[in-house]
Amino acid sequence: MINITLPDGSVRSYKKSVTPYEVALDISEGFARNVISAKFNDTIIETSTPLQKDGSLVLYTWKDDEGKTAFWHSSAHVLAQALEELYPGVKLWVGPAIENGFYYDVDLGDDTISEKDFNTIEAKMMEIARGKYDFKMRDVSKADALAYYKGKNEYKVDLIQNLEDGTISFCDHSTFTDLCRGGHVPNTGIIKAVKILSVAGAYYKGDENEKQLTRVYGISFPKQKDLTEYLHLLEEAKKRDHRKLGKELELFTFSQKVGQGLPLWLPKGAALRERLENFLKAAQKKAGYEMVVTPHIGQKELYVTSGHYAKYGEDSFQPISTPAEGEEFLLKPMNCPHHCEIFKHKPFSYKDLPKRYAEFGTVYRYEQSGELHGLTRVRGFTQDDAHIFCTPEHLDSEFKEVIDLVLYVFGSLGFENFTAQVSIRDPKTPEKYIGSVENWEKAENAILNAAKDKNLDYAVVEGEAAFYGPKLDFMVKDALGRKWQLGTIQVDYTLPERFDLTYKGSDNELHRPIMIHRAPFGSMERFVAILLEHTGGNFPLWLTPEQVMIISISEKYEKYAQKVLNLLENDEIRALADDRNETVGKKIREAEMTKFPYMIIVGEEEEANNTITVRKHGGEEIGTIKVKEFVDLINNEIKSSLKTFR
Repeated sequence: MINITLPDGSVRSYKKSVTPYEVALDISEGFARNVISAKFNDTIIETSTPLQKDGSLVLYTWKDDEGKTAFWHSSAHVLAQALEELYPGVKLWVGPAIENGFYYDVDLGDDTISEKDFNTIEAKMMEIARGKYDFKMRDVSKADALAYYKGKNEYKVDLIQNLEDGTISFCDHSTFTDLCRGGHVPNTGIIKAVKILSVAGAYYKGDENEKQLTRVYGISFPKQKDLTEYLHLLEEAKKRDHRKLGKELELFTFSQKVGQGLPLWLPKGAALRERLENFLKAAQKKAGYEMVVTPHIGQKELYVTSGHYAKYGEDSFQPISTPAEGEEFLLKPMNCPHHCEIFKHKPFSYKDLPKRYAEFGTVYRYEQSGELHGLTRVRGFTQDDAHIFCTPEHLDSEFKEVIDLVLYVFGSLGFENFTAQVSIRDPKTPEKYIGSVENWEKAENAILNAAKDKNLDYAVVEGEAAFYGPKLDFMVKDALGRKWQLGTIQVDYTLPERFDLTYKGSDNELHRPIMIHRAPFGSMERFVAILLEHTGGNFPLWLTPEQVMIISISEKYEKYAQKVLNLLENDEIRALADDRNETVGKKIREAEMTKFPYMIIVGEEEEANNTITVRKHGGEEIGTIKVKEFVDLINNEIKSSLKTFR
């Protein structure tokens, strides 16, 4: 007999070789029907895997992220089989599950796949799925694995050559076999709906010098209804695409002559950014931050000291050589080394701490051209960066105050659905990190305690820490239910050591400060992109570039429209008057399209009674009111949406 511990802490005894599916069946027949994946002692396994020893078992359904991962990984196998049957001679490389669906990278030889082929691939996948073929894992020796692919698939041979003998396995279903580590649903019949989403080029191993393969993206579901809902969300996402809205609202643009991944902010976008910056600066001032400014470049040695060059140097913009022999500069990839040097400019006592330095600092990173995407993945971006230098006694309260600041930002911008992720190091790969184990443990515990005390809904994820310290990330769901990482807080014992930062303690001895990195927005570019897609371009009234469009029904009332405009501007309401020689209907439609929150219509009656007729974006008629009433309406709406910090 073996003892199986379930997530609720209960322990059940079974005969050795019991499978996760049989355990699920013992719990409930209805539950067992929905179980599609399992984890035993922190290792993902099949629901048919015999359990041979005591351990902890977690059973997953479609509702769990791990269940979806197994479902989509299994679907990638079905996609691969369909491609092999439809395109004889195709060579497979890798096919993982991703956040929404899966893909498979393949070498099609002389064949190509375009959108007109999607229906055929989907039909073949569903034909395979309806066969209800079991996914069966089997271990193979390295020699046998190489022999299986030799002469047929050089990509798989290359993969296998980098694996250790005794760690290699194949997965079989139907007539199809693939190199695989495992983690599947019980059989193909669970897949009830599939959709091929797109095809793209993808370099082998992500290396631009290697061959370009074809990446086929797809998604699948256990019910047709789920696919229908997903496709509806996709259509909504297209309407909300920040690149489309950014162009329509004239917020930003890109220029090939300026360079890929380097956004140009247009006047309305620049005004939007300025309001976001001022909003955060006001809160930071209340929280005791001091603004600093650092240059866009730094000597290479600065980033060698910080460790950034060793970690990211090859992927960054290359050093800039000056006329002086041996002198090299880098475009700034991070603000933190500069802030360390600011802290170091004079001696501090424990009585002077914490020191909180904040900066809207622009940094540069050389992202691969194929990974650039609108404002969400760029090569030059501005971080709402700050670094807090504090004593160990301050760490807990400072970290919690940063959490409060992040929650204030979310509340004021309508991000109400979020969870937190505590990202810690992976103890199995210590070479990825710098600093002592002791300091890492202190930093991780500080974050975990703060998350608990603040009652955050959080999960702990190994291996996602920064190379110099653990972090707390906020995962926000937007209006379409998509997850975005927004806002990050990191505890760092390492950079103060590398820069030899000190303060004089109450014992008159020198001590190391602890460094907290934080960025509630993350980057201005990415934050604006996410906010655009979350709101569909309908920003909170306090933030929107232009709040009111004034439309006169004919030229006769343009003077009155100008009078109303002046009154609104006196109350710091951002308004424009549309005095073009166009119909009122066209002016209203265009004001709707460009997301003006309010429209004011003025004509003979309004001028005679010194009133305005107000219409809200979306068609809601507010009615005819006095200008003062409208100003109060605007101010009350702003007050209700803009939260108070402290």
